Order: sequence, then C-alpha cells, then structure tokens
Amino acid sequence: MFHKEGHKIIITTLIIVVGCILLADNLIAITWLRTVIMIVLLAFLILILQFFRNPKRNTVPNNKQVVSPVDGKVVVIEEVFEKEYFKEKRLQVSVFMSPLNVHVTRYPIAGNVIFSKYHPGKYLVAWHPKASEENERTTVVVENETYGKVLHRQIAGALARRIVNYAKLNDKASQGSESGFIKFGSRVDLFLPLDTNIKVVLNQKVRGGESIIAEING
Repeated sequence: MFHKEGHKIIITTLIIVVGCILLADNLIAITWLRTVIMIVLLAFLILILQFFRNPKRNTVPNNKQVVSPVDGKVVVIEEVFEKEYFKEKRLQVSVFMSPLNVHVTRYPIAGNVIFSKYHPGKYLVAWHPKASEENERTTVVVENETYGKVLHRQIAGALARRIVNYAKLNDKASQGSESGFIKFGSRVDLFLPLDTNIKVVLNQKVRGGESIIAEING
C-alpha cells in the first residue's frame, strides 16, 4: 500500500524508468552497460516505492500514553525551553527519519487540535541544533483531558523539500491516525510535560503509531 502523497511521483517515476529501459534496450549495443543501466533504474524505482509505502499500524488507544508520531531513531531526549507555543520548559523527544523510513506522521495522542501552523524556512540537515527553529516546519498541538497538551513538530531536512500537514484547528485527532507527511527524510520533535515518564532511550528505533514514547505519571 502506497501513500496518496506519492501517487503522482510513483507514476511519473514508473513512466520515466520504463521509457529509459526501452531506450537503453534499443540504443545501447553493449550488453553489460545496458544491464547496469537497467539495474540502476530498477533500483531507483524500488527506492521510490519503499519511501512512499504506507503500512497499516495497530495503535492501541490510551489517553495516558504518547505514541511515536513517526518511524525512526530517537536522537534527542532533553529538557528545553519551547519558544513558539508553550513558552516554558518542556521535555523534548526527537525522532530522526532516514530516507528509508516510513514518512507518515501520526498523531501522538488523541484529542482536539488547538494549534496548527506552517513555517517556511531553511533546509539545514535535520540533526542541526537550529533546525527546529530555522528549517521549514509545521507545529501542531493536541490536547486531551487526561494527558494535557502535546506538541509535535515536523521539520524538513536537507533532502526534505515539502512538508504536508493535515491537522486543522478544532479537528478531532485520533491517536495513531495520519496528521501529515514529510517527503524525503527529516525529523519530528515532541514537546511533553515535565512530569512525563519517558519510555524510550537515545538511539532506540521506534515505529510510528505503535512505540510508546512516554506516559503520564500516576
């Protein structure tokens, strides 16, 4: 199953790859060179198909827990001052996605979307310290009565040139359902209450909609 954001790119890539293979088969007489070109083109098509895959995830709804919004690796767990919305200290957990990861962004908690904003910006590498504040990004805050407010921020990277955000103000968010998509590698930051019990460690691999990032104490 492929994500809707990739349908046009997949079709375009397929047409180009098939066209190039037919041209190579008719115009290149050297067998080994023709074979190499065909392998490279097919490998490129497979990479595109892998990037836009959208596997079904089994989210177990729990208002006391925060699930990972994306697939990837935990690269940041620290207390920071969140400047845009909370304007106070929060626990930040960041998940980095490579181009090989699934790039669907999912709601970490269920509740009401009380803030959603897009910011144009730079395309620094996703792990750059200033990427969270200077890169193209979207900020979404979801609130429920049990957990409170959780902010997740999609951040473009050096390869990601388009962020798609589905979250709209006053939407009803379902935990684990799609809130957006980032094309070609980046990261997502979570900003959680200070009394949150973090359930992951640095460099841990997580799965969007399934891995538990944190839970509320008590």
